[in-house]
Amino acid sequence: MQDMDESKREDLAKKSWKIEEYHRGIKQLCGVEKYQARKEESQRAHIMFSLRAFLRLELQRIETGISWFESTMKIRRGAVTAYLNNPLYTLN
Repeated sequence: MQDMDESKREDLAKKSWKIEEYHRGIKQLCGVEKYQARKEESQRAHIMFSLRAFLRLELQRIETGISWFESTMKIRRGAVTAYLNNPLYTLN
């Protein structure tokens, strides 16, 4: 590590930043930390579905250039609009 040149350090810094972005995305947008379960199988399933959701967001980002955040907001807007057009519950 001490004999590493500056370009190698910069390359590693860029790679480590991508890892940080991945962790932030999977935690904030896919809810990987929000599930509380005691059984290992349930925990594993939640992590796998969160990872799958993240991979779909990443694939869409690559294909369309739309950020993870904007893709998530687009999904939420559509869900809210659909619910408001046909609500299950009404306040009377």
